[in-house]
Amino acid sequence: MMLQKPRPAPHSATVPHLRPRCLPAAVLAILPMLLNTAAAHASPVAEDELALSPGETLNVSIATGSPQSLRRAPAVASVISAADIQAMGATDLDQILETVPGIHVNRTPNSNSPVYVIRGIVSNFNPQVLMLQNGIPITTAYIGNKGNIWGGYPVEHIARIEILRGPGSALYGSDAYAGVINIITKSAAEVGGTEAGLRAASFSSGDVWLQHGGKFGVLAVAGYLRYGQTDGNHDLVEADAQSRNDKLFNTHATLAPGAINNQLKAVDANLDAQYGAWRARFGYKRRYDMGTGLGIAHALDPAGRQQSERITSSLSWSDSQLSRDWGAGATISSQQYSQEVPRWYHLMPAGLVYPTGAFPNGMIAAPETWERSYRASAYADYSGWQWHRLRLGLGHDDIDLYRTREYRNFNYAANGMPIPLAQVLEISATPFIRPQRRHIHYLFVQDEWNLAADWNLTAGLRHDRYSDFGSTTNPRLALVWDASYDVTAKLLYGRAFRAPAFVESYGISNPVAMGNPQLKPERNATTELALAWQLSSNASVALTLYHYMMHDIIRTVPNAIAGTGTTYANTGDQHGDGAELEAKWLVAARLQLSGNYSWQRSIDQRSGTDARAAPRHHLLVRSDWSFADDYQLGVQLNHVAGRRRALGDARAPLSDYTSADFTLATRYGRQRWNYTLALRNAFNATIREPSPAPGLALPNDIPMPGRTISLQASYQM
Repeated sequence: MMLQKPRPAPHSATVPHLRPRCLPAAVLAILPMLLNTAAAHASPVAEDELALSPGETLNVSIATGSPQSLRRAPAVASVISAADIQAMGATDLDQILETVPGIHVNRTPNSNSPVYVIRGIVSNFNPQVLMLQNGIPITTAYIGNKGNIWGGYPVEHIARIEILRGPGSALYGSDAYAGVINIITKSAAEVGGTEAGLRAASFSSGDVWLQHGGKFGVLAVAGYLRYGQTDGNHDLVEADAQSRNDKLFNTHATLAPGAINNQLKAVDANLDAQYGAWRARFGYKRRYDMGTGLGIAHALDPAGRQQSERITSSLSWSDSQLSRDWGAGATISSQQYSQEVPRWYHLMPAGLVYPTGAFPNGMIAAPETWERSYRASAYADYSGWQWHRLRLGLGHDDIDLYRTREYRNFNYAANGMPIPLAQVLEISATPFIRPQRRHIHYLFVQDEWNLAADWNLTAGLRHDRYSDFGSTTNPRLALVWDASYDVTAKLLYGRAFRAPAFVESYGISNPVAMGNPQLKPERNATTELALAWQLSSNASVALTLYHYMMHDIIRTVPNAIAGTGTTYANTGDQHGDGAELEAKWLVAARLQLSGNYSWQRSIDQRSGTDARAAPRHHLLVRSDWSFADDYQLGVQLNHVAGRRRALGDARAPLSDYTSADFTLATRYGRQRWNYTLALRNAFNATIREPSPAPGLALPNDIPMPGRTISLQASYQM
């Protein structure tokens, strides 16, 4: 939760060094200018000029669907502005989310994909967090998350990020389970002209982008285009899944010790056109020539390459003053998403030997999917009653995994072991999954009720009907009390659900995790108490306490029918408790201190032990100092501690770590140029994220980058 000024009335966020060949001469030339901080003393800076200063102007729409003051919004929410992003020197979405209370970014071995752990809720593919772009889900049908071939998300075109911690299914339906992350891209006014930029960074990384915002006749148009590439961090993996196979079958096929394969190339594009109450948006996100991380099957694979392509479009209309007491809006949208394997995965390396046969060329596979989703929704607001504001909405989603294809050089024996084939074949009889389609219809109602001058009750209810598993209804209640001029208190309750992903319900050939069409949704109920206290005009603090209960968690269990392998089932319950403390202090006109501390404990009810290796303690401290007219220095410390192993994982607990980041940036531009120099993990802390339990495949976890540096220049035309 961002912290704000008082309201006038109760209603009112040793790695390889930076290689010289990846630093264009034009960028190197500006480094001395950046480090020269001007000898003269700067003139005083107004309080609102500081990038992260407190302010009641912050609004959030993720809590109710319409803009509200963040302090009084009926949810525990955070807003990260474009100014915040610039001040922290972030180059990717993951770096931003790590600064939000209650969120820690884990990694999966498969494709190095990020896992956004909110309040200790962890899973292999992270489908419990709903990702939105401009309010529209970018969920993929096959695995139920944002897509495993994610490859990062650039930040230059982001206007703000709104984050709801806790359940949001009463508004957003499935996957708004642990939280909701809404990425809002810049409008024409927010871009405000033409900007060209380039960046060079460690691991031979580089980006170049161009964005423009302005008027084209009656249209307000914003456009963004970016190309980026990286070799990725090359940290050493000491042992992998094949290392264990070698010990079991007396072979020597493993490629470990070996380097992670995190290379990728990226193209991103956005177009935003607005005319009156109408707005059209188009997005393109392609990741290609992308490595496999620590391996798709947790065995090093330096040769495999994968790619994903995401094409989004939406057309929306909204009018908050349709008539005296009515407002309304409607949106239609589409997403086309594909995951392809142009250079086949080597699930296990050449020389692999199983009791079922030898794989002289390795165990090869290439599962591919193509899907599309179409969504239509509409709402109406009525404010004609004295104490109520009523919002009604409905929608329809058409989710279609319309094509699948798989190549591999093996089949499965009755005991689940792979049997080698003479060559790589397209598997059409029993692929990993067949095309599937799902239709969703939903209705929701929300009432914002002013009980008294300083009391507001928001009640919401949403009913979703799925074509494959039936219906689910989820309520929420939020009571907001302006206890005094400086204190606001919130008592919140909400239920959420997560629909089974297609692979969980309909996977048919992988004995490691067979699908189960009888699956029900996961369920979560959360209670929260939140307090915001404005200590003075320059200092504020907020505290959130929460408790949640999760039921029908979808996990893999031994396959009783086949007698071998595993299948998905509703088989888990979990409860969690936690606290999130945030503070912000504008020490002087030029210096601001901020930070947050999160504590959580998530317990598997069957075993009574920690559910997974999420941080029990997470502390972030940040200072921002405007030490000259045009320069700003940011220092950030991130401490992660108390990550315990899951039941059955005999490895030692993950080591705690503290990383330090430094950012030096210009703020207003000198002769239209802006520069940012960012040093992340400056003291080269050893950071490892947990590999899946029980750790037999990757016993030494997932190594993360050490010290990295990036240098960025942008020009306003």
